[in-house]
Amino acid sequence: MNYKLILASASPRRKQLLRDAGFEFELRLKEVVETYPEDMVCEEVPKYLSCLKAAALKSTLKKDELLITADTVVILDDMIIGKPVDRDDAIRMLTALSGRRHEVVTGVCLTTIEQQEIFGVSTYVYFAELNREDIIYYVDNYKPFDKAGAYGIQEWIGFIGIERIEGSFYNVMGLPIQTIARKLKEFK
Repeated sequence: MNYKLILASASPRRKQLLRDAGFEFELRLKEVVETYPEDMVCEEVPKYLSCLKAAALKSTLKKDELLITADTVVILDDMIIGKPVDRDDAIRMLTALSGRRHEVVTGVCLTTIEQQEIFGVSTYVYFAELNREDIIYYVDNYKPFDKAGAYGIQEWIGFIGIERIEGSFYNVMGLPIQTIARKLKEFK
């Protein structure tokens, strides 16, 4: 690859996935207000937000650098479920997801000085019925307040609560690493 990778994410999961896939990268962060038009289709929001993050850092790029930005959302009943604001909100979110299918969409933006590629990856997640005690146990012990939908598929709730998925497991963790690896090989 002809580029030095720059990851613009504070997510420990995104850093882990890139590292575990064998990529060397530098972190470069800039605070971005994550707002989007109210009438935007839910599935387009993560692509929009990943581009917003890229725009905030594009001026810092050198000719040999490629910036990776991403955003992940959970969609249930045509509504985006973000990160919980507190314990009660996390319990409410997991109760809503219990026994239902939802969609996890990650938007990714690959940016150099000269070009940009934007794509989204979707995965459907099917939760079993979760009892209130399990939800409270998970929230109190794992504190999923930095996770869209208030859960991590790689954590206890994923082991006991997710019946199946359709699509990329790693996308649900927050970064569709298989697609990114393929796109980086194709990037000129």
